[in-house]
Amino acid sequence: MTNNTIQKPADTPLGDTTRISVDWLKLDRENPRLVGIGARTTDESIIAQLFRGEELGELLQSISANGYLDIEPLIVCLDPADQKFTVLEGNRRLAAIRLFREPTLADAIFRHERLKISVPEIDENIKSSLEEVSVYRVQDREDARSFIGFKHINGAAKWESYAKAKFAAEWYKSGTVSLEDISEKIGDRHDTIKRMVAAIYVLEQAERRGIFSLADRKSTKFNFSHLYTALSRSTYMSYLGLETAWSRYNPQPNPVSVEKEDKLREVLVWIYGSKEDDREPVVQSQNPDIKNLGEALNSAEGLHILRAGGTLAEAHASTRPVDETLSASLIRARSVLREAANSLRGYDGRDQSLLNIAADVSETAQVIYDRMKKKFRDAAGDDRGE
Repeated sequence: MTNNTIQKPADTPLGDTTRISVDWLKLDRENPRLVGIGARTTDESIIAQLFRGEELGELLQSISANGYLDIEPLIVCLDPADQKFTVLEGNRRLAAIRLFREPTLADAIFRHERLKISVPEIDENIKSSLEEVSVYRVQDREDARSFIGFKHINGAAKWESYAKAKFAAEWYKSGTVSLEDISEKIGDRHDTIKRMVAAIYVLEQAERRGIFSLADRKSTKFNFSHLYTALSRSTYMSYLGLETAWSRYNPQPNPVSVEKEDKLREVLVWIYGSKEDDREPVVQSQNPDIKNLGEALNSAEGLHILRAGGTLAEAHASTRPVDETLSASLIRARSVLREAANSLRGYDGRDQSLLNIAADVSETAQVIYDRMKKKFRDAAGDDRGE
């Protein structure tokens, strides 16, 4: 039961661990784990994101088997607007508890988020133990930042890069601490934190100006490292009109000029795709795609190919010298054809379509050979002065 001296959330002491009713707790809409969360965010969408990216399913299984291990208190601060506690640390645990305590919540998540969450059966004695949990009340977010930052950025429960960056950016924007101090407090390299926060400012500009929304990205998974890696490369800086080594300076809002915002949208869509435009991202992996996209951005032909819906491979190939492309293509073709030759025992002579393909390959190879041979003879004749 709740301590008899605590009749309402405001009576919960500061700077102390206390058991309180779960009904007094609410999820944090500013949780750094959340991607593309807006003003109309619902609890269903928050829990859906936590389930997709934070191993919430494993926690549900653990609680159903072992009960809730009330060892580490949730870190909370009081929201004066509704006199409830916002959970600054422990949203995943609160989400699991609510799924067990609210039988209709999983159904609501499926209706609104199209995500099926299977909530395990739980004994009544375990369920009754989820009425109250231990919390540690802080005055505000600032009081909790050092602890949460170290735990989730370099501690045992590491966040992914986007959550790290959002956390560091909000801390920096509070104006109470420098990026150097943030880096020191959370034990991360100063230049890494700067690059991350700078990329957050770019994303915030895109969201605020209606250029691009993370909610519009094609992939469910959000690879934030693609963006902050790209923005540290000179090819992207040049394309977006950013000052060389801009991310080494203290980040500032709206880093991309208004004149370059259309190019910013292009970059974000090429990296993350767009549901609205029905465009798949051209970047599939950080290495080498981010490097190759940057090189294509600074090639007129490469840009034409990308804007026409061509592949990144096609766009990047256009940036290479023709002789280099030819030699690489011939070597690659020879390797593939030798592989096919070694697999001829797999052809039983019955499939006419495969024979037609082989005939086309032969004809194409002959055309290439004849044209190269002619050029070789012409060049040899020129060398002899003929």
